[in-house]
Amino acid sequence: MYILHICHSYYPPFLDCARQYAALFKASPYKVVTVYLTGKADAEIAAASASDEVIFLGYNSKQVRGLKLGAILKIRQLVASRNFVLCIAHRAKPTYVALLATKLPVVSVHHNYNDFGRASRRWLVNLCRHRLLMLCVSDSVRDEMREHLAHWPAESILTLYNRLDVEAVSAELLSRAAARHHLQLAEHQYVIANVGRLHRDKDQATLLRAYALARPHLPENTLLLILGKGPLEQDLKALAQDLNIAEQVRFAGVVPEARRYFRAFDHFVLTSDHEPFGMVLLEAMAAELPITCSDSGGGAEVVAGVGKLFPLGDAERLAQRLLETAQQHVATATGLQRLQEEFSDEAARARFMSLAFVKSYLPQS
Repeated sequence: MYILHICHSYYPPFLDCARQYAALFKASPYKVVTVYLTGKADAEIAAASASDEVIFLGYNSKQVRGLKLGAILKIRQLVASRNFVLCIAHRAKPTYVALLATKLPVVSVHHNYNDFGRASRRWLVNLCRHRLLMLCVSDSVRDEMREHLAHWPAESILTLYNRLDVEAVSAELLSRAAARHHLQLAEHQYVIANVGRLHRDKDQATLLRAYALARPHLPENTLLLILGKGPLEQDLKALAQDLNIAEQVRFAGVVPEARRYFRAFDHFVLTSDHEPFGMVLLEAMAAELPITCSDSGGGAEVVAGVGKLFPLGDAERLAQRLLETAQQHVATATGLQRLQEEFSDEAARARFMSLAFVKSYLPQS
């Protein structure tokens, strides 16, 4: 018996999302066939997908707009060749392909807000809702989707959090000394870190303003380290100059496999505006870091009970959190425990297999 797993693409973070869902069927009687609608065939991507078989359809984004007839035909041919019992589709386009190409029950996974804000997007899923389960990466995303699909029963729109292979991620982490050497950080620096695109949605501007407010009262050797690139890079650098903190801020650009170096940090801060989930928060938990997060979106759910929150865009409150953490710095073993209990592959597998929709189609699970 086979599980059909349709992904739009494998660019970050969706390769890891594919791995997460293939891992649900580890040690089960089901084989997972992952199909990427876009992107060229790549052996490394296939290996990282953690599936029994990976198929690259090779389309570009333009080719899968509209009715996506070519993709629908190829998926229909694939389904006719195997005993598929369930389809998992990530995001709206793969969900449409799954519904139009097959008669399978479909688990539709949603990683962002407003997937069904438009009436035209709701038409097909409303027509096929009898064989659809919507899974959202956070309660925040779930609640918004329930507003857009208000006539759907609550049990048809649920949350299944993103997760990590905790053991694998922990094994990848470099020691504090090795990570600091790689990032060219001094041994005794106190490092506040942010990792993410330099984009308005990530709101690093509030982090810079908060750091400027807190800086006179932080340890003398404090550095704000911002990893990532994006359209606001020059604006953020100019803001750091205007705030007279440019010498104490480093924009490190993109660091490949950045999560390997998280033990170099003393405090991890995420300032995002309505982050649907926030995988970097799980990576910070794996490194047992103190975490501060805006109270907007799914990130607040992730760090509940193990991190500190501040009101979105409130530089003064964030400055207070920076000072509190610097004064009370302790490793957060509770964060690692929460990671294992709530955001691990094992925890997700147990929850997924217990869902009534899944149990009705996978009786041997």
